[in-house]
Amino acid sequence: MLFLAVLQVGIDFYVRNVLEAAAADGARYAANADVGSAQAGADRTNELIRSSLGSRYAHARPATDVSDVDGARVVGVTVSARLPLLAWFLPVGPTVTVTGHALAEPPR
Repeated sequence: MLFLAVLQVGIDFYVRNVLEAAAADGARYAANADVGSAQAGADRTNELIRSSLGSRYAHARPATDVSDVDGARVVGVTVSARLPLLAWFLPVGPTVTVTGHALAEPPR
C-alpha cells in the first residue's frame, strides 16, 4: 500500500507539472505580438497536453481573472483536469487547476 501511495503521489506531481508547463507555454505563445489572442494560447496549450498526456486532460481555456498588471497587458491560460487514480475502484480523482500568465508584447 505504501508503494502504491508513493507511486500515486509521483503520478499526481508529474501530471500537475506537465499541465503547468503547458499552460505557461500557451500563455507565452498568446503573448507574442504576432499572435495576440488568448484563445490561440489555449489551443496551443491543448495541443501540448494532448501530445504529452492525452486528449483526456486537454481542457485549457483563456484566463479571465488577470488582464492588466500595472498598466501592462497580461495574457493567461487556465487548465483544469482530474488527476488519474491508480485505485480503479474509486470513483474520480481530485481536480487540479493551474494558470499560466505572460506579459503581452505591444503590437508592432
